[in-house]
Amino acid sequence: MNDMTQGAALAPGLAADAPRLEPFWMPFTANRQFKAAPRLLARAEGMHYYTPEGRRVLDAQAGLWCVNAGHCRKPIADAIAQAAGSLDFAPTFQMGHPLAFELAQRLVALAGEPFDHVFFCNSGSEAVDSALKIALAWHRVRGEGQRTRFIGRERGYHGVGFGGISVGGIVGNRKMFGAMLPGVDHLQQTWNLEQQAFSRGQPQWGAHLADELERIIALHDASTIAAVIVEPVAGSAGVLVPPVGYLERLREITAKHGILLIFDEVITGFGRIGRPFGWQRFGVVPDLFTTAKGINSGTVPMGAVFARQGIYEAFMQGPQGAIEFAHGYTYSAHPLACAAALATLDVYRDEGLLTRAAQLERHFEDALHSLKGVRNVIDIRNIGLMGAVELAPRPDAPGARAYEAHLKAFFEEDLLIRYTGDIIALSPPLIVEPGQIDRIVQGLRSVLARMD
Repeated sequence: MNDMTQGAALAPGLAADAPRLEPFWMPFTANRQFKAAPRLLARAEGMHYYTPEGRRVLDAQAGLWCVNAGHCRKPIADAIAQAAGSLDFAPTFQMGHPLAFELAQRLVALAGEPFDHVFFCNSGSEAVDSALKIALAWHRVRGEGQRTRFIGRERGYHGVGFGGISVGGIVGNRKMFGAMLPGVDHLQQTWNLEQQAFSRGQPQWGAHLADELERIIALHDASTIAAVIVEPVAGSAGVLVPPVGYLERLREITAKHGILLIFDEVITGFGRIGRPFGWQRFGVVPDLFTTAKGINSGTVPMGAVFARQGIYEAFMQGPQGAIEFAHGYTYSAHPLACAAALATLDVYRDEGLLTRAAQLERHFEDALHSLKGVRNVIDIRNIGLMGAVELAPRPDAPGARAYEAHLKAFFEEDLLIRYTGDIIALSPPLIVEPGQIDRIVQGLRSVLARMD
């Protein structure tokens, strides 16, 4: 069978001369399964996607945790169009353009003290790898180059670069790619069904799990460890909310041993849990934190690393003309991405979206927890506008039940939900209305009621 005949099936609503499905090697997708029952999105507006045949689908996952301001917002689209017509590209190696500096200034003002510098990249994966490199280099320029180890956490997701999958703790993302970075260890994950099931917000049990960091430090010696990296809320693993006191304890231990603490805020950043950034919600200040996704509401690929005071300054030594940090990307601070981010920040500010999740949290929580007792539901977790419904796996078929729920929601309820393993994850755009939250939960209830 040649390339022209493979994957000959077309998605519903596409013209006969539309491109075939087969040539696209889809990311994080069961390609054969998808191409047998394709699910295509043709356009979007506000809270909804539209399929090629015109069905309106309520987006309960903000695209991919990223469309925080809602879809196709005109101020953002107009800013991108204007930038594309005036400055399509500008290098940021040895050159600059005004939007990059304006955006950096806006972002550090949004974060507030102690953060005073931003390093731009193009994705969450790149933000994580950049943060890891900053951590290594920072120790080196301070005369502690022996600090080369990283500590991640089981079930952590930090993108798909070799650095990210090394410190990450999702087995399926790691097992095919060899030894990865050396010198990486992992904390145990924080979720415990027996102790935490159906917690509302932060679980009361589990702060002591952070004390394992002391054991790992003793094993390797603190003088060899560069940084600890965790998500404030583990999103891709299924909305694992940190126990009360857990993040505070990590901060205390890392500070005591001179180890940098990195928060991966690619999902929690830009209003997802009720404050501009997750560390502000929890009151725990990291040394570095990564962002992407919501930085411009998913419109143009972009990521950023925020650095606290003193980190940038440590690099500003040596000859005046020497490059202080040999790292960056062709598209760092791309003009279109910067224009989109500046317009997005305006929408967030004008519509109060960076704190809206806090206003809707109780309604979202009550609606989500109303699913307790529904067939096969074994846990519900939530914080801000992040939620998860965990299902009992089918015997010998892990993940099959949540995948079926995903299909039924899309085809039968006109509802887009995310699944990971047997967990259904919800993260609607921050413009969601209470009635739409109810519609999401009712649609999910109907789906689960029709499944074995």
